[in-house]
Amino acid sequence: MTDALSRMLSTRDWILADGATGTTLFNMGLSSGDSPELWNVDAPDNIRALYRGPVEAGSDLFLTNTFGGNAARLKLHDAQDRVAELNRVGAEIGREIADAAGRTVVVAGSMGPTGEVMAPLGTLTYATAVQMFEEQAAGLKAGGVDVLWIETISAPEEYRAAAEAAGRVGLPYCGTMSFDTAGRTMMGTTSVDMVKMVGKLDPAPLAFGANCGTGASDLLRTVLGFAEAGATRPIIAKGNAGIPKYVEGHIHYDGTPEVMADYAALARDCGATIIGGCCGTTPEHLRAMREALETRPRGDAPSLDRIVAALGGFSSATDGTTDDGPKRERRGRRRGAGAG
Repeated sequence: MTDALSRMLSTRDWILADGATGTTLFNMGLSSGDSPELWNVDAPDNIRALYRGPVEAGSDLFLTNTFGGNAARLKLHDAQDRVAELNRVGAEIGREIADAAGRTVVVAGSMGPTGEVMAPLGTLTYATAVQMFEEQAAGLKAGGVDVLWIETISAPEEYRAAAEAAGRVGLPYCGTMSFDTAGRTMMGTTSVDMVKMVGKLDPAPLAFGANCGTGASDLLRTVLGFAEAGATRPIIAKGNAGIPKYVEGHIHYDGTPEVMADYAALARDCGATIIGGCCGTTPEHLRAMREALETRPRGDAPSLDRIVAALGGFSSATDGTTDDGPKRERRGRRRGAGAG
């Protein structure tokens, strides 16, 4: 137990992660279609501000600006030969901010999906996926991340490829999937499926869970699914902060800090240990979330009705694990959409 996140997990019953990366960068001026990773080199002060926001708001962990830092994604910007550089620099800036925090802050090297479809449905082979993720992971390791953070994955094969890459470079990792299609990932994985998959992985993740998706209510229903399926590893919950709207030239999510405070406390009671936000989650939201986690007593796992009352209705009738699962009419205000 030598890595920073393992030490933190051994002494804490909750850890506050960070909020939105993409939303924040777009509000700083990043244009749609541009590569956020290029800003690691071209606009490093913006990336410092990105990282400093959650740290100053009380986050114990933040993700690097490297979500699309694999060769397949960077090829869209003619930067496929800069994987090592862009990931290393993104991690180095993160290390700088964390080390100046005056307390332990975990730097998590973000590794998002390749954007390609895995064989046999698509052309991306498992071996090639491992190679892509290993190249990215090596750059993040060189920059000084504490842990790799695989996120927003839909296909179990791609999740396994990223996990193998983490093992090859010798770094611990966490990994989340996005359950955005009636309680399943785009490729059909359910919460139960993920628990089974994680239980067979070698190396195993330090923690696993869900991020983004269709809204905070749906995400917490998935977290309950993880716990009910007998998850033995710490669970991650990173839900969106409402519905995206374009307001005065900026992307704005309508989930208030008060709503995200309720979400954070509910996520802990659902069984999550690492709790953060995804799209639309700002430092203001994170401050409210930290206060809720620090001041509200832990409670029993909430009912689905209680989740709906606090966060709004589900986007689907069931969580995808059964054909005749718990039914909930979609009512109230839906609290999430989009990608981080």
